[in-house]
Amino acid sequence: MKKAKTLAADDDMLPEYDFSGAVRGKYYERFRQSSNVVVLDSDVSKAFPNAAAVNRALRTLASVARRSVAVARRASSPSRRPNKRMLTRSAKARRRGPRS
Repeated sequence: MKKAKTLAADDDMLPEYDFSGAVRGKYYERFRQSSNVVVLDSDVSKAFPNAAAVNRALRTLASVARRSVAVARRASSPSRRPNKRMLTRSAKARRRGPRS
């Protein structure tokens, strides 16, 4: 069964426009990969008036997250042995005798 053609009376389309060789969705995949559209919920969009405010908040959050990961990496794990030099007295102090 053939689809019925519907002609829309559009003032922008001139009769000399020819789309008979057009390919539908030719650049769709390229556009989809390059676009980064995020739709915010209404309560979130009320908190941020424009894209600059959203970007600023996300950059701040990302920097805080990076810092907290760096701090977590620096913390010694319980399986690591402490530095023995820091826990014991120096050899010179041991030769001198007990602490007063």
